[in-house]
Amino acid sequence: MGKNRVVLGCQWGDEGKGKIVDLFAADADIIARFQGGANAGHTIIADDTKYMLHLIPSGIIQPDKVCYIGNGVVLDPVEFRQELDLLVTKGINYTGRLFVSPATNLVLPYHKLIDAIEEERRGTASLGTTGRGIGPAYVDKFARHGIRVVDLFTPDRLRQRLNFQLSIKARYLEGSSDERADLEQTYQMLMSMVELFRPMVVDVSYRLYRARREGKTILYEGAQGAMLDVDLGTYPFATSSNTTTGGVLTGLGVGPRMIDEVVGVIKAYTTRVGTGPFPTELVDQIGEQLRNRGDEYGTTTGRPRRCGWLDLVALRHAIRINGVDSIAVTKLDVLDDRSEIKVCIEYELDGQRLNQVPLDLAALGHVKPIYETLPGWQSETTGLTAFDSLPTRARDYLKFVADDLGVDICLVSTGAKREETITVQQQS
Repeated sequence: MGKNRVVLGCQWGDEGKGKIVDLFAADADIIARFQGGANAGHTIIADDTKYMLHLIPSGIIQPDKVCYIGNGVVLDPVEFRQELDLLVTKGINYTGRLFVSPATNLVLPYHKLIDAIEEERRGTASLGTTGRGIGPAYVDKFARHGIRVVDLFTPDRLRQRLNFQLSIKARYLEGSSDERADLEQTYQMLMSMVELFRPMVVDVSYRLYRARREGKTILYEGAQGAMLDVDLGTYPFATSSNTTTGGVLTGLGVGPRMIDEVVGVIKAYTTRVGTGPFPTELVDQIGEQLRNRGDEYGTTTGRPRRCGWLDLVALRHAIRINGVDSIAVTKLDVLDDRSEIKVCIEYELDGQRLNQVPLDLAALGHVKPIYETLPGWQSETTGLTAFDSLPTRARDYLKFVADDLGVDICLVSTGAKREETITVQQQS
């Protein structure tokens, strides 16, 4: 029996989880997505073909793997259908391989309208959302008037619930000329998708339980990153779901004993999209060079990512709250041209040094990073596949990070392609 693994991001998202999930999926029977929505973006390059997925688990690219979308996800049916169409054009058959929980809440057009209105009203205090309606959909879920996949199969109930939306969202919808406020149009759109969803809807929690009992191996796929967790991230500059290990349990309906290993994905430096505190951000030429060399533009939004040095203080927080066993380090090759590389080892706040993230996460906007400077390797690592082939200083950099975090490194990514990867055995 193989290990049931969780793969999740340990920074502010965009760590390269799609590639890592794709790699681990080769050894798994099942890949299950547990949270987030179309605000996530996972890019996989396999056989010189680029796949950009937002909702469907990255493991779908691997042949014969079974994929599940759990109840913790908020699913945009329009985006979902577009991704299915993309798979078809790429020659990937998803029939009998892709399933959705009936308890999955839907992201509907009016959620996107509300998202845009509320972000505009925040003005200079905007959260930098993707505008995909994710937050409003989660609000509906927790206010217990969300519309779920199962509602599609009872048209009268669906219409009743849509009518209720008009009564509670009148300030957004009533009198609006925006087509996203047209609930009749939304109803007809959902009705057109009933037969698309019908064969995919299963009890995901039970399916996963039964699979484990049968000795099958499950890979749990997260979206965004630990520092965006709604409870344990940089609130309010966070996403609307639990991006951490705890989200696996509630987002798929599995127990803690169905997790054997947690793999945290980190980038060799740090990036962030949107607003919010970012202690090691480089608003200078180096930051711009990292962005250009790393092609740091959002998969979902296309927005340029903010770039900075690796932040070990934030990573210690992410490693602890997720119970991370090992880490996969991505984009090491982006640092190849640096003569020196800085790593944040502590923060300074009001004259005091901190080696952990402050309890008041809002204080992250006021901390000063304290750096240790390491020598760069100034040698090409792109495409290397053996750890011993890495320059000595690159190996030293990885060892410095692993020793500080107290975890092993399991993978090192040296490029975007599947094969541009180093598997590391017990390097710490």
